[in-house]
Amino acid sequence: MKITVVGAGAVGATCADNIARKELAEELVLLDIKEGFAEGKAIDMMQTSALLGFNTKIKGVTNDYSKTAGSAVAVITSGLPRKPGMTREELIGINAGIVKSVAENILQFSPDAILIIVSNPMDTMTYLSLKSLGLPKNRIIGMGGTLDSARFKYYLSVAMNCNSNDLQGFVIGGHGDTTMIPLTRYATYQSLNVTDLLAEDVLAKVAADTMVGGATLTGLLGTSAWYAPGAAVCALVESIVRDEKKLFTCSVSLEGEYHQTDICLGVPVIVGRTGWEKVIDYNLTEEEQAAFNKSADAVRSMNNVLKEMKLI
Repeated sequence: MKITVVGAGAVGATCADNIARKELAEELVLLDIKEGFAEGKAIDMMQTSALLGFNTKIKGVTNDYSKTAGSAVAVITSGLPRKPGMTREELIGINAGIVKSVAENILQFSPDAILIIVSNPMDTMTYLSLKSLGLPKNRIIGMGGTLDSARFKYYLSVAMNCNSNDLQGFVIGGHGDTTMIPLTRYATYQSLNVTDLLAEDVLAKVAADTMVGGATLTGLLGTSAWYAPGAAVCALVESIVRDEKKLFTCSVSLEGEYHQTDICLGVPVIVGRTGWEKVIDYNLTEEEQAAFNKSADAVRSMNNVLKEMKLI
């Protein structure tokens, strides 16, 4: 088993570190465009192997995709964050070029690889990959909802003063502050509905905190988070390589599911050896479906930038 992570920044390196510690691959390739950066991160991580007891071989490379040949899974974290004064269109245009180039290079040497897209705007970069690469839809997975759902369970655990591992909860919709939808109605604590355990105003605050979870950390850290995003990617990789068939929220191609078509959006899916295997229908209420449709409209407006710029 061989896995590639493209982008050796904070998220990519944390993802690689988690994959190595869990021994999900015999070989893990960390690739970056910055000379020596991935090599340095790889050596640093490999020097922990004698202390942590893992056997995965981590190799860092600078922009040499031939070293990624034969990868079963490739994680794409490459891209620029939005900078002051940069328009949404500029960000999408720059990152679309990066993601498309990275994906094409990966597939040149690993034509059967499953792609996990982390680059932002994540739903739009997943849609770009779907439309431009010609891969079966099940091999293109956007990570965002997996992270959002983990944040949802964290805020629920704080409100309930309980262990987050005893909670189930999902966030659907777009991976953005105003587009994600925490499904509070379905959240449970050891099979008990949290709606019966928390006051309505407390549950509303949990949902609101979840939606701005990423922005909250950016405000505190001065940069985007990396521990939880890296762990979220690793959880998806683990479900793929071990064929665990776990349920995650992922941005995937919708062809009528949840009343949406021609879009990649966060919905609950089973993830296994072949990628995402099927969408699970949570039977949304009229209000939840309206929120999901509104989220889809917002994501579709960003996708339209790709069409206007003739990137797809």
